[in-house]
Amino acid sequence: MHTSSTSSYPHYFDFQPEADSLKDRIILVTGAGAGLGRAAAKAYAQQGATVILLGRTISKLESVYDEILAAGGPEPAIYPLNFEGATWNDYLQMADRLHEEFGRLDGVLHSAGLLGRLTPMQSYNPELFQQVMQVNFSGPAMMLQALIALLQQSEDASVILTSSSVGRQGRAFWGAYACSKFALEGLMQTLAQELEQISAIRVNSLNPGAVRTQMRATAYPAENPASLRSPEEVMGTYLYLMGSASRGITGQQWNAQPDR
Repeated sequence: MHTSSTSSYPHYFDFQPEADSLKDRIILVTGAGAGLGRAAAKAYAQQGATVILLGRTISKLESVYDEILAAGGPEPAIYPLNFEGATWNDYLQMADRLHEEFGRLDGVLHSAGLLGRLTPMQSYNPELFQQVMQVNFSGPAMMLQALIALLQQSEDASVILTSSSVGRQGRAFWGAYACSKFALEGLMQTLAQELEQISAIRVNSLNPGAVRTQMRATAYPAENPASLRSPEEVMGTYLYLMGSASRGITGQQWNAQPDR
């Protein structure tokens, strides 16, 4: 296996998997109702995966559910959850329900996220700071703790944690968002090392880069969205890391598109 904190495999932006490369795999996608999570859930289903759509807005999840079925994908599952208010018991209950329904997990893409505010640390609202950390890091960390046993039932499991350039090099005014992404990078490296020798689970981080999403528009209101790639246009590395082509590669920091 290959364990490193910096990716040595940067050329999968245009990765095209073989047809049905994720056939019969059970993949959980957080933040599946919109943006990158929605695009990834549909891309995984197109490759034959049964996708568990996790998010806080049921109507958005139902829309993705309908789109996957309309495209001929396997019937997905919907799991409503809000990381902001979820507790350890909620994650244990999730693990129990998924075990009863599926018996294992072959992949987790954590794509849910909260931007918070772009403001100096000195004036950052402490309650908002905690909220961003809970949604972006603490909640997903507890979720993965609860789901490791299910991932260990897979012969080839992949965990992808959505990072950011500000989670690899700090940037003024990005406050809680940057801190939460740095924390995710640490979680990725820790889990990768812990699980490498005792399971078939690989754990990597993925920075999507500048993508045409609502969060990006909020962070950069003056930016022309037409200058950005759509979520669907950056799925190559998402597909590579979730499929068997990346088997054995763990502990890596990935980018979904070339530096801009």
